[in-house]
Amino acid sequence: MLGPKLLGDATNVVFNGVVGRMLPAGATKEQAVEGLRESGQGQVADMVSGMAVTPGEGIDFTALGRTLLTVLAVYLGAAVLLWLQGLILAHVVQRAGYRLRRDVQAKIDRLPLSHLDSKARGDTLSRVTNDIDNVTQTLQQTLSQVITSLLTVLGVLGMMFYLSWQLALIAVVTVPLSALLTMSIAKRSQPQFVAQWRSTGALGGQVEEAFTGHEVVTAFNSQDIFTSSFTEENERLYQASFKAQFISGTIMPSMGFVANLNYVLIAVVGGLRVASGALTLGEVQAFIQYSRQFTQPLAQLASMANLVQSGVASAERIFELMDADEESPDPEPAAGRDPDDLAPRGRVEFDGVSFSYTEAAPLIEDLSLVVEPGQTVAVVGPTGAGKTTLVNLIMRFYEIDGGRILLDGADTSAMTRADLREPIGMVLQDTWLFRGTIAENIAFGRDGATDEEVHEAARATSVERFVHSLPDGYDTVIDDEGGGVSAGEKQLITIARAFLSDPQILILDEATSSVDTRTELLVQQAMSTLRQGRTSFVIAHRLSTIRDADVILVMEHGQIVEQGDHASLLEADGAYARLYQAQFAAPMTAEA
Repeated sequence: MLGPKLLGDATNVVFNGVVGRMLPAGATKEQAVEGLRESGQGQVADMVSGMAVTPGEGIDFTALGRTLLTVLAVYLGAAVLLWLQGLILAHVVQRAGYRLRRDVQAKIDRLPLSHLDSKARGDTLSRVTNDIDNVTQTLQQTLSQVITSLLTVLGVLGMMFYLSWQLALIAVVTVPLSALLTMSIAKRSQPQFVAQWRSTGALGGQVEEAFTGHEVVTAFNSQDIFTSSFTEENERLYQASFKAQFISGTIMPSMGFVANLNYVLIAVVGGLRVASGALTLGEVQAFIQYSRQFTQPLAQLASMANLVQSGVASAERIFELMDADEESPDPEPAAGRDPDDLAPRGRVEFDGVSFSYTEAAPLIEDLSLVVEPGQTVAVVGPTGAGKTTLVNLIMRFYEIDGGRILLDGADTSAMTRADLREPIGMVLQDTWLFRGTIAENIAFGRDGATDEEVHEAARATSVERFVHSLPDGYDTVIDDEGGGVSAGEKQLITIARAFLSDPQILILDEATSSVDTRTELLVQQAMSTLRQGRTSFVIAHRLSTIRDADVILVMEHGQIVEQGDHASLLEADGAYARLYQAQFAAPMTAEA
C-alpha cells in the first residue's frame, strides 16, 4: 500500500525539478505563476500553482535517493513478510488436511456396516483421497489470497480517499458491478462443480470395480460392457467439468472489463484535475497505481471463484460422509463385563431376536437359540436363508430390531463392541490380506505375537506346508491381490490368523470353500483340535465339512426349521436330508 504513494513522491521530485529549472531563477513560486498568467499560459500556471517547485532549481537528487531507498526498504520488507506468510499458510493448510483425513478415517471406523455396504467403495475412496486433496489445494491457493486481497482493498481504498475522494468514488462505483457479475456467474457454475465431483466419485467406483474384478471381466469377455459404462460416466464428467470451468472462467474477463473501464475513467478525470492544479502528477500516478491495486484483488477474488466452488463441492461430499449416522455409542465399560469376572466361557443365546435389512422385508423373526460352551454349531441352508446374518448379529455388525443376544448371560447390547469381539475369532469366505509378509499377516490376529507363536499357528493350519516352497518363506510379501499364493493358500493364512488369536468363540463362514480336498482334511483336523473347549459356529454349503458338528441348524427364510446332529437329521428326512441328498445322491445317480 505504501509503495505507490512513495513512488508518486519520487515522481513529484523529478517533475518539480524539471519544471523548476524551466522557471526564472531568483523569483518566488507566486511570481513565476503570475508571470505565466501574464504570458497567456493560464493552464500551465494552474498546474504550477499546485506543485512544490523552486524556480531555477533542478532535481533534488538527495531527496530522490532518500525516497527510492525508502521504497526499496518497503518492498524488501514486503517480500520477507510474503515469505513468512507462505510458511505459515503451508503449515496451517497441511495441518488442516492432516486433521481432516484423520477425522474422516475415524468416522469410517464409527460407521455401521450397513452404510459402507450401501456405498460404492470407489466413491468412498474418492471422498477420502480426491475430495480431501481438492479441499486442501483450494485452501492452499485461496486462503492467503483472500485475506491479502481483502486487506489490500481496504488499505488501498483508504489511500485513495486520502489522495482524492472524488477519484476514489469513481473506483468504488465499480465494486457493486463487479460483485453482481461474480455472483451471477458463480450461481450458474456451482451446480456444475457439484456434478463434476459426483461424477469423479462414480468414475472412481467403476474403475475400482473393473480393476478388482479384472479376471472375471476378461473371462466373460465383458471388457466392452465396462468400456461402454466407463465412457458414459467419463463423458458426464467431461461435460460437467467443461461447463464448470468455462462458466466460472468468464468471471476473469468480466472483471478485466470492469477494471479497464475504471482505469480509463480515473486516467481521464485525474488528467483534468492535474491540468487544473487540483492534483500533482505524482498523486495521479499513485492513484492510477492504486486503482490497479484496487481492482486487481477484486479480479483475483473473482478468478478464485472456480477454485472455491470446486473446493466447496468437495467439502460437501466430505461433510456428507462426516454427517452420516454412526453406530450407536458403546455403553460405559461398567455396563458390560465385569473386569474381575472369569474368562468368557462361550455360551451364546438368542432370545426372541428379530432383524431386517429393510423394514419392508423382515429376515429373522422371533429367533430363539441356545449354544452351550464348547459346542460346534453348523449352520446350513439355501442361499439367502440368513446364515451369515446370524453370525453378523453375534458380532454386532448390525443392530437387532428386537429381542436379545446374550454372551455368557450378558446382553451384548450392554457391552462395548471391543469387549464383545475380543474373545471372538472370525474367518470369512472372502479373504482379506494387507500388503506385508506372510508372518505379518498371520500376526495380525494378536498384538505382540512372537515368531514361534506365528509358526505354531501356521503349522496347525497347514500354512507351513506351502510356506517353505516360497523363495522368502515367512518373509514373502503378499497382498489381497495375490503375490505368489493361490486363493486356497490365502484362505489358509486367514485361518491361521484366527487360530493365533486363540478365540473363545470361533466363527467360520465358508472358511474352507477355496481349499482343496486334501488340505480341507488337514484344516478340519486342525479345527477339531482348536475347537476343544471353544464354541464354534460353522457356516458351510459343503455338508461333508460339518458331519461331526454337535448341533446342525437348518435355516430357511430367517427361521431355524430343523436342528440336531447329522444322523438324527438324516433320519428325520426333512430339509437337511433334502439338502444332503441334493449334494451327494444326485451325483451318485448321475454316475450310475
